[in-house]
Amino acid sequence: MANASVSIELVFLARLRERFGVARETYALPTDSASVAALLASLRARGKVFADELAEGRAYRVAVNHTVVGLDHPVHAGDEVAIFPPVTGG
Repeated sequence: MANASVSIELVFLARLRERFGVARETYALPTDSASVAALLASLRARGKVFADELAEGRAYRVAVNHTVVGLDHPVHAGDEVAIFPPVTGG
């Protein structure tokens, strides 16, 4: 199945929610590239604000099912993936 995909729930928090204009969306990611890195690349491909805010070197974190993860972490059907700016104390 070359066109198979997994459906995940994306959650954008804080500054990213405001910049993207959406707090949550269901997103289809190809199963052959279901990793955090592939998801971010797919979102950057949307262009404009997504490319700017998720560019390499920008400060943001990714959590899968409420656990902060790295770029190589797999993403499975039904996962919740949150993308958010780092939290600072004060």
